Amino acid sequence: MSVIGWIILGLIAGFIASKIVNKAGEGALLDIVLGVIGAVVGGWLFHTFGMPGVTGFNLYSMLVAIVGAVVVLVLYHLIAGEACDAPIDDRC
Repeated sequence: MSVIGWIILGLIAGFIASKIVNKAGEGALLDIVLGVIGAVVGGWLFHTFGMPGVTGFNLYSMLVAIVGAVVVLVLYHLIAGEACDAPIDDRC
């Protein structure tokens, strides 16, 4: 799959995963980055459990990417959530 394909798959997966995890997107750039990372993580997780990972631009690969992006977003919120303890931070 080409770099453009990974970006498009990552954008869609990151957007959908953001809506699943926190009902609001993280921003277009962060959605793309976390979606592409999620696609890689999802492919690795599925491959680890004996299933094929991302196989191209199709629905199965989208499912793999969304599952991976959800995992990445949950980890992101666990790590970034610690910054919300500060009383000055308005994101919380």
